Amino acid sequence: MRQVFAAAGLLAGLAPAPLLSQDTTALAPSVREYVSVAAPVVALTNVRVVDGTGAPPAPGRTIVIERGRIRAVGPAREVKVPRGARVLDLAGHTVIPGLVGLHNHTWYTTTNRATQLPYSAPRLYLGAGVTTIRTTGSLSPYVEMNMKHAVEKGELVGPRMHITGPYITGANTSMRMYNVKDSADARRVVAYWAEEGATWFKVYTRISRGELAAVVDEAHKRGLKVTGHLCSVGFREAVAIGIDNLEHGLFVNTEYDPAKQPDACPTDDEGVLRNLDLQSEPVQATFRDMIAKKIPMTSTLAVYELFVPNRPPLEERVLEAMSPDVRTEYLATRVRIAEAEGFGISPAVFKKAQQFELAFVRAGGLLAAGVDPTGNGGALPGFGDQRNFELLIESGFTPVEAVRIMSLNGAKILGVDKDLGSIAPGKIADLVVIQGDPIARPAEIRKVVTVFKDGVGYDSAKLLLAARGQVGVR
Repeated sequence: MRQVFAAAGLLAGLAPAPLLSQDTTALAPSVREYVSVAAPVVALTNVRVVDGTGAPPAPGRTIVIERGRIRAVGPAREVKVPRGARVLDLAGHTVIPGLVGLHNHTWYTTTNRATQLPYSAPRLYLGAGVTTIRTTGSLSPYVEMNMKHAVEKGELVGPRMHITGPYITGANTSMRMYNVKDSADARRVVAYWAEEGATWFKVYTRISRGELAAVVDEAHKRGLKVTGHLCSVGFREAVAIGIDNLEHGLFVNTEYDPAKQPDACPTDDEGVLRNLDLQSEPVQATFRDMIAKKIPMTSTLAVYELFVPNRPPLEERVLEAMSPDVRTEYLATRVRIAEAEGFGISPAVFKKAQQFELAFVRAGGLLAAGVDPTGNGGALPGFGDQRNFELLIESGFTPVEAVRIMSLNGAKILGVDKDLGSIAPGKIADLVVIQGDPIARPAEIRKVVTVFKDGVGYDSAKLLLAARGQVGVR
């Protein structure tokens, strides 16, 4: 099963550009074609607001957007709509903050392929309401850097991007990653990509403690941060070394395996996780260490769900977004997982991982989320983020908590929560307009109508339609 866990994460960031309202006249025609709301002042009236802070839903609200920022938000009877504003009466709609994806690659894998998606990924992310992403491991850092620049210049439609450098792992791990030779080599690669503009680094499964310490030290000297999909290093070891974020939760934390040896991934044993007592001292010690050092965790339930037999529920929109050969391959993989006893992730272990994340937050930990569109190909950019919303609720979080995990918490980890992640006067107008009520009916998270980024409204349906049939190709 350890191989399954690694596959789910197999195959970031230039400093974010100044967060300013976007002048739609400067947008390329290929971007303007998706714009549905471009007025300097916009009023969204009669909406239900879920502000991302954890506050309960507030019905009958008006949100005023002026030159890319939220000017006012409050009860409709109290908020004055400026003269000349474009007014959108959105009775029956819900507005949430733009989602912040903390593990959102612009490349994609199936069982047999790894493909960069510079066309379909940004459209799917933005169309699904994801307005900010951290790529969290890159196969082609320069491709993603160029994408980021193109989005900022208005030449490419998509979310704002925080780009990590290449995956940094131990020797003989993967030809797609940087396999460090020793600690000195680890420092060298961090220094190089820091000069190129990276602001985050991601270490991978076979990194040793010494190499991880070198990566963290070199990154921190430069004011940069490190996250990790671990295996040979346990969570508590990584926290003691000084890592800034931990990915995937229980699925990759090997420190509970009594057979684990230092700097080595243990032999796969699903029973260790299935029988783990979340109230036990080892688990509680993990939580204490992470919380004391303020180390957040990233939930990526949507990608691990793919390895649970007969999950997730098949969605026609997901299959339609895939190229025909990718669709055929994915459906065949689902059948093999359902039929192959002992392969994949058991429902019991998946549930335990969900409980681990809930227990971490209840203990005081900070949790964010991301789709990680890898594994066997069933978790698509954007659509998988929306599925995460449902999976977090299935885990025991309230819908309001799930919104916060997927918005404000991610913004806090990226250090941009002053401007993004919640709905409040003065903040950047990154907003998702949803037809219906995803708090009462979580599946309605899919019914996105308009996505505002920097105060510009984008037509969700057009964005998603443009990506149809393109996943796995471009």
